[in-house]
Amino acid sequence: MFKKLSLRSRIFFTMILLVLIASVLIAGVTIYQYGEQSKDYHEKRLERKEEQILQSVAYVLKETTYPVNAENLGNIFRDEIYKIADVQNVTFNIYDLEGGLIKSSRPAFEADSISNCLDAEVLNNLRMFPNKGYVEKKRAAGDNYQASYTYLTDLQFKPIGIINLPYFEDNSFSNMELREFLFRLGGVYLLMLLSAIILAYFISKYITRSLQTIADKMERTKLTQRNEKIYIENPTDEIGKLVDSYNGMIDELEESAAKLARSEREQAWREMAKQVAHEIKNPLTPLRLTIQSFERKFDPEDAQSEQKVKEFSKTVIQQIDTLSNIAAAFSNFADMPAQQNETLNVVKIVKLALEIFHEEYIHFISDEDEIIAKWDRTQLIRVVTNLVKNAIQAVPDVDSPRILVSVASEGQEVKISVADNGIGISDDFKDKVFEPKFTTKTSGMGLGLGMVKNIVENYRGTIDFTSQKGKGTVFTVKFPKE
Repeated sequence: MFKKLSLRSRIFFTMILLVLIASVLIAGVTIYQYGEQSKDYHEKRLERKEEQILQSVAYVLKETTYPVNAENLGNIFRDEIYKIADVQNVTFNIYDLEGGLIKSSRPAFEADSISNCLDAEVLNNLRMFPNKGYVEKKRAAGDNYQASYTYLTDLQFKPIGIINLPYFEDNSFSNMELREFLFRLGGVYLLMLLSAIILAYFISKYITRSLQTIADKMERTKLTQRNEKIYIENPTDEIGKLVDSYNGMIDELEESAAKLARSEREQAWREMAKQVAHEIKNPLTPLRLTIQSFERKFDPEDAQSEQKVKEFSKTVIQQIDTLSNIAAAFSNFADMPAQQNETLNVVKIVKLALEIFHEEYIHFISDEDEIIAKWDRTQLIRVVTNLVKNAIQAVPDVDSPRILVSVASEGQEVKISVADNGIGISDDFKDKVFEPKFTTKTSGMGLGLGMVKNIVENYRGTIDFTSQKGKGTVFTVKFPKE
């Protein structure tokens, strides 16, 4: 799916994705950091509480009148344990070295959940690290619970008991602070996301603007027209190389197009010359034979000599007229008159062009009485007459010949159609219909449709046809009104 997106869309979505990923990572790091800070805070707080309890206990041991040993711990802290707990605002317990409970700062401890005997794991860890103490970590009622165990020593630093300090972690304030911070951070992220979307849109548009310019130029690049080069101000190195390559290609394309056009013109003139020579030879050969025969057989003393001279003259004139028609046809095709744009009524001009034809099977229709366009009157008449002549020549052997000429307006274009029910055009010849020297008739040079196509295309129009063998042909000309 991502591969089908345009480069601009890829850049846009990639930038948005990067912002989203960065936001998630920052939020994750923030939550983790808060958790670590809360953990460190509780560990330090437990250490401070434990140190304060030990200092208070040490003071009591120093001031007591009882001998400081394991047997007197219950008497020494009978009342003092409550004072220390009240001053330090904590609850703690005193165990003997075997893990048995001696005294707790909680009154009526027999009825509560305080363990009367320490676990073997606690005692073993204390014996392994007597100077460091041991911290037990558990979860109770959904909260984190810690309990520190430290040896209680006499004035000679000899262990005489174990002090247990339970500690429940209260994270309500930290969690509330985290939620408030994430809420504010979410607002900032939302603003960043909106800014990133706007920024990504303009950046992707800026980055791909040069590429879009190149793409548009390449789409309009054609071999048959003069193509413009690309000029971009301050392009990047990559875009600059691409532009230089395109401009170099345009130079090579123009050079190749010029060579191709020159070659096509030369080939066209060679073909035209062959066609002219062929068409001229056709009447010259019978003309030569006629003159030679007349020269050999003519007898001035013959009584019918005058009649023979007239017949000879008639034959020569016919062949000369044929040559003249050939020359006129090629002249009309090669020397198209300059366009004289006139504002004219196409419907009226087409009707005028049809007046030279007297065939009853030619019909004209138009839904409108007036269709105004800018065209050359003479050339429009030539287009219509040539198409109608071709239609007439296509229906000589049809039982009920019919030719329909229609004019219509289609938006900003004029449409002229010439339809016949004649012999049609076979599929083998459809690609050659508009070639200047192509014809399927026994007479003529095949220049009419080529000339029509030339005229129509000079007016930015199009000419097309549809045909079915044995059913007829429809030629359609379209050209803009302006």
